Amino acid sequence: MKLFRMLAVAAIAAASVTTQAQAQDINVGVILPLSGPVAPNGQDLLKGINLAAETLNAKGGVLGRKLNIISTDDESTPAIGVSRANELIAKKVDVVVGGWNSPVSLAYQPVLVRAGVLDITSNSKADEIITANANPYAIKINTASAADGDLTARFVAKNMQAKRIAFVTENDVYGASVQRAIEEGLKRYSPGAYEIVATEKFPFKQLDFRTILENVRLANADVMIVTQASQGTGMPALVQQYAELGIKTPMVTMVGGLLDSALTVAGASANGIISSDTYFPDMKPFSDIAANRDFATRYQAKYGKPPEKMAAQGYVTMQVWAAAVEKAKSLDREKVGPILRNGTFPDTIFGDAKFVNGQMDGRYVVFKMVDGKRQLIDLK
Repeated sequence: MKLFRMLAVAAIAAASVTTQAQAQDINVGVILPLSGPVAPNGQDLLKGINLAAETLNAKGGVLGRKLNIISTDDESTPAIGVSRANELIAKKVDVVVGGWNSPVSLAYQPVLVRAGVLDITSNSKADEIITANANPYAIKINTASAADGDLTARFVAKNMQAKRIAFVTENDVYGASVQRAIEEGLKRYSPGAYEIVATEKFPFKQLDFRTILENVRLANADVMIVTQASQGTGMPALVQQYAELGIKTPMVTMVGGLLDSALTVAGASANGIISSDTYFPDMKPFSDIAANRDFATRYQAKYGKPPEKMAAQGYVTMQVWAAAVEKAKSLDREKVGPILRNGTFPDTIFGDAKFVNGQMDGRYVVFKMVDGKRQLIDLK
């Protein structure tokens, strides 16, 4: 009997230690589309988050505590994103990262604000994510629609000297914010010298763009500016149909409009298309950054492919959050948020990551697809 009591006491003590250790873990919630049209992109972003967590844990974690990643699938649907946010709040997460679709991110953001949970948006672009008064601690990793639009407008006006502009725009808050920014940029770079000859809008999950493309052909535009976030299905379909119909109007996509996931499906149909982005592991300036070279090597070894921008965004999200937490010596949203929103964080995979009012600066690379490869273009 005495031995039994001793064993029971030991078992209870061991269980208590285990429970305490688990309670000490930092729970990182993730909301991303892990199924549906952009599942490959959401999964890549999650891989970057997971690799960063593994790296941080191997170095002792954050504040001396291990990170526990709790990932959820928002299915690219705002209502489901809200549901996932509530689930993560119930699980007492210390921070929520991720976010691919702007409508989804904007839907669940107020839920996290009311719960006092810090929310870091890795990919969604809509400017409203950080400009809305409802979230004074909003942080965004991907470039802003305003900056993207300015870059695109400058290229179209200066490099192409295009006068007749056609827009093919995703019909949601993301598409609207990008087109608005491009139009504002055109007013600066080509005042009074351009005309919008067509504006074609489509829902996020659309796959047939033939009528839209024929309307652009009839508009006799100098350039077609495409804003399309569905990199797994929608964008490849649009590119393939553009090639099949023999549309001669040059296509310029929004920043991030031709990810490897889209190019893998679109293949040779993408040749001639112009786009831009903010991360390529093997291109300057990123190839000169030691932290990025190390990240790219480890990502390749773990997942069997080079990292895309999505993976890099997930990884750097964790890097800057961890650095801000260590500086604040706290997980408290009101202490970490201000440090992140206007801080500069050295030695990330993007080099020095600088934030201004919650928005991280980006480094743009403009390119044209030639023989299946990206050919750099100097911006005028």
